[in-house]
Amino acid sequence: MKLTQNAGRPVVAFALAGALALALSACGTSGSSGSSDSASAWSLSGQEPTIQGSFDEWNKANPDEKVKVEFFQNDAFKTKIRTAIGSGDAPTLVWSWGGGPLKAYADAGKLTPLDDSLTKDIFPAIADNGRVDGKLYAVPNTTVQPVLLYFNTEVLESAGIDAQPETWDELLDDVATLRAEGINPISLGGASKWPQLMWLEYLTDRIGGPEVFNAIQNNEADAWSDPAVLEALSMIQDLVKAGGFADGWESTTTDNRADTALVYSGKAAMILQGAWVYADFLTAVPDKLKSGGITWGSFPSVDGGVGDASAVVGNASNYWSVSSDATDAQQTAAKSYLAGGNMNEAYIDGLIAGGGVPPVVGLEDKLAAVENGNFLVDVYTMSRDASSFTLSWDQAIDPAAASDLLTNLDKIFLGQITPEQFATAMNATIK
Repeated sequence: MKLTQNAGRPVVAFALAGALALALSACGTSGSSGSSDSASAWSLSGQEPTIQGSFDEWNKANPDEKVKVEFFQNDAFKTKIRTAIGSGDAPTLVWSWGGGPLKAYADAGKLTPLDDSLTKDIFPAIADNGRVDGKLYAVPNTTVQPVLLYFNTEVLESAGIDAQPETWDELLDDVATLRAEGINPISLGGASKWPQLMWLEYLTDRIGGPEVFNAIQNNEADAWSDPAVLEALSMIQDLVKAGGFADGWESTTTDNRADTALVYSGKAAMILQGAWVYADFLTAVPDKLKSGGITWGSFPSVDGGVGDASAVVGNASNYWSVSSDATDAQQTAAKSYLAGGNMNEAYIDGLIAGGGVPPVVGLEDKLAAVENGNFLVDVYTMSRDASSFTLSWDQAIDPAAASDLLTNLDKIFLGQITPEQFATAMNATIK
């Protein structure tokens, strides 16, 4: 596969980070926080332009089914929502990232099942992240942001490489070629730890398929000891030993964009990061984007692996669910909004105008018409055609386990523990 080229315009990326903690022990019957006649919704600060506009439009057209929305900072929201859900005083529309917290809420009876018709136009892999045991409990409400490999083609071509690696073996060959030329192969924000997780997520999926992480997310005993996880960890350590990551990766951070800077400045050939970092390249080197000096592509396949090469990991979307503690009238209003207000044409246009990629079928022409549309179309196509879209693991599992995951994975990258020791430590977090 040849490296993809694009043209450029500023992108406002929605960085969807963090996972909801749970506190469901304090069951109550006080009803939704929208215990007045109106339905209610809580969302995150930074989402106001699209979310507030959507509810304003809805409320104006549907005065009998209004939804009152409030916005919170990320950390404040996580604290407030777990307390509200645990006490039975949640907003009618519950904002989440899907994954493990969604399952916990559904299993505890805190959410009401939704009609499958609400996702008839949503990418199947994205819609599936809103399901628990086959039932739909959450509907996507924002953009999709897969993890991609970004390339500095000028650096690659200086080493005689003119195509992206399609297999893991090809990636290792490229690493050896780049090192022989004195070039840093892969940038990595190791000091931030979470960027390391994307390597484990993709390798595990390519080797064993999405079922491996499904077992981890479902807290199945010894799930971290799956052979696919152990092999992926071993392959990561082989890549480190081969000099795959740029010199000083252990102290490189993402907060100051030092990891992407290595690539666009020509000091490293590639980086594995989310769609959200495209804005870094667009801000720093728009000319390289126009000329094809910076390109992107999918994660390589693994020979012998059973995972589908089209599978994607990353931030699938944010989601709306409906609280089962809301009144019948509030639930009816919320479901009406999900059917007619969420992801309607005006809403979709707003997401695209903000540089986002809605996970809705049939948007190819709209995205292609946007300046800098090639990147948006590629992200759209990758997400649309994904056989599965696995939510970032640190968002999908219990927050305490996620912290242990990042700590132990860092030790893998640093060569301080073996894959087997990693599995033992992580199996201990399974509840």
